[in-house]
Amino acid sequence: MTKPLTTAIPRCPHFGLCGGCQYQDLAYAEQLRIKQARLEDLLRQASVEAPPITVHSAEPYTYRNRIRLRLERIDGVHRFGYNRANTTDFLPIAVCPISAPILVQTAEALLTAATTDRDAEFWLNAAAEVELFCDHDLARVQMTLHGAPRTRAQPGSFARAFAAIQSLIPQLAGASAIAADPRTGPTGRTLDAAGATGLTYRVGAESYWITRGSFFQVNRFLIEALVNLVCTHDGQPRTGALAWDLYAGVGLFSRVLARNFTRITAVESNPTAAADLKASLAKLSPTSTAIEATTLDFLHRAVLDRDRPDLIVLDPPRAGAGLEACELLNRLAPAAIVYVSCDPTTLARDLTALQPHYHLTHLHLIDLFPQTSHIETIAILNRIP
Repeated sequence: MTKPLTTAIPRCPHFGLCGGCQYQDLAYAEQLRIKQARLEDLLRQASVEAPPITVHSAEPYTYRNRIRLRLERIDGVHRFGYNRANTTDFLPIAVCPISAPILVQTAEALLTAATTDRDAEFWLNAAAEVELFCDHDLARVQMTLHGAPRTRAQPGSFARAFAAIQSLIPQLAGASAIAADPRTGPTGRTLDAAGATGLTYRVGAESYWITRGSFFQVNRFLIEALVNLVCTHDGQPRTGALAWDLYAGVGLFSRVLARNFTRITAVESNPTAAADLKASLAKLSPTSTAIEATTLDFLHRAVLDRDRPDLIVLDPPRAGAGLEACELLNRLAPAAIVYVSCDPTTLARDLTALQPHYHLTHLHLIDLFPQTSHIETIAILNRIP
């Protein structure tokens, strides 16, 4: 019997030099095997009683709907790129096979426009990074330039630069330049903007308005599967009187849950995403509420209220929910918790804190980041009677 291949020829000429991908030299089935084994090992070390892991995957290339590129001038020529592996040194790139093709094309248009248009050249010189985000069918792109906080331009300069870039890449729907400190990142101040302020992203039957800068899941092939795993149970929509969506973003899960729960409370701390969330829920469900707050602050207040949800969905950043939040979740005692994790180490820690009160019934590894070592997990927990 022939053994399955465990190695692969990397599609990217920058693989090994670039810090973005770690697994392009492995066959995709081997990547999934390694991730599953790592997740199992971390849960075992944490003494988490886990069911068998179900693995979900899709096309392992061209999946990213968002990329963030560094911008540098080398020998008088503008280039875009990433960090070199294990350093902060700049690596100019020509391709990015894990990115939706339209995003690299837009970056190329930015550099090309700067060779003939003075305004585009000015804004490119002022920028250290560019973030690009496209919609579900690659028909619209949003661009955000990260520029020096003291950047000053003539009135109308950014609009002219935007028009020059858009003439080369008609899919560019809107753009902005935001102030970003080299050490601490974005300051929250917009230097200038042009075009549409966001784009509509369709996932299954839902359409989400995403203002430029709001968080959204990056794997354009698996977002619908992610939503289905969170919002359904045994093939049927989750239902009930009240559900909480914590770390809700623009409402990826809230919008679907709101169709089958009497009330939804969605919590998001990012002001831009929270504004999108409020507008979205207000149109869909007049009985539902969007709250701009940190999840921890919300939970501290919630334990004093009488409302108790049937379901809590949480999708925290890599730091996880944390032990304090898990203790509050235990006190709130929802019938079910769906925990979406992007870091298996913090997930194992949090599951250890929840398991005295909850039974981990289903565990899904959904491979949102092929060619990399990142692991996305969905843990479904039911309250122990």
